[in-house]
Amino acid sequence: MGALRPWHIAVLVVVLILLFGAKRLPDAARSLGRSLRIIKAETKSLADDDERDLASKADAQAGYQPLTPQQPTQQQPYQGTVQQPVADPVQRVREN
Repeated sequence: MGALRPWHIAVLVVVLILLFGAKRLPDAARSLGRSLRIIKAETKSLADDDERDLASKADAQAGYQPLTPQQPTQQQPYQGTVQQPVADPVQRVREN
């Protein structure tokens, strides 16, 4: 008695066409599909965030310290000669 039969689906389709019209149903289905894709992506990102949080808590309990960026070292200025750019590309080829 609780099974969905083919005539139930046919009656549902007829009612939907009468309520919304045949032109609006494809747009509504497309919008519903987009919404479901967005919801799926958001729930997946929430699950990934939860996994990352659990992993970071486990690392903290195990005694791992996050890497900290080191201060950059002072670099000595370049002591070599700097070539001046040549304005004429043909002249540059001739020099080489």
